Amino acid sequence: MSEPQAQPYRVAVLIGSLRKGSYNRQLALALQKIAPASLQLEIVEIGHLSFYNDDEADAPPAGYAEFRATIKAADAVLFLSPEYNRSIPAVLKNALDVGSRPYGHNAFNGKPGAVITLSPGALGGFGAHHHLRQVLVGMNVATLPTPEMYVGGANTLFTEDHGFTKPDTEKFMQGFLATFSDWIGRQKG
Repeated sequence: MSEPQAQPYRVAVLIGSLRKGSYNRQLALALQKIAPASLQLEIVEIGHLSFYNDDEADAPPAGYAEFRATIKAADAVLFLSPEYNRSIPAVLKNALDVGSRPYGHNAFNGKPGAVITLSPGALGGFGAHHHLRQVLVGMNVATLPTPEMYVGGANTLFTEDHGFTKPDTEKFMQGFLATFSDWIGRQKG
């Protein structure tokens, strides 16, 4: 049996929706409540980041330095995203670009990561999930291979106090978080 870690892994949580009451934000808050002691989930806001422009690399816009430093300081990254038109929302793609560009300055480089896509529909953001994984490969994020988390029926999953409506869903999410924690440990090994 391995030694318990001294400090929890700091996990930056990026939410691909700007809507204040988005299902993905509800998921982030619910996951924070049930996270094991080995994980500290910290929501990192991305809506304030202006569009990435390589011409501004020498004098980046406000917020870029803090965002990049936050990602660099994290032990891992958890990506929660809806699906917009069979892909990831522009705000999430922009945050990935801000954090990984210009070339040679990738704050995400080598970080363990995991993806959950969530939607009211039955497919649970399948298209967005795979587009996001494709981008993360190019950024050298060691993405948890399984379980692949496409969560449908988002409009029925959460209570008003940021919990899960069904014990089975909570148990499933706890299992995912435990697997992610193990994945982080193996990657940081």
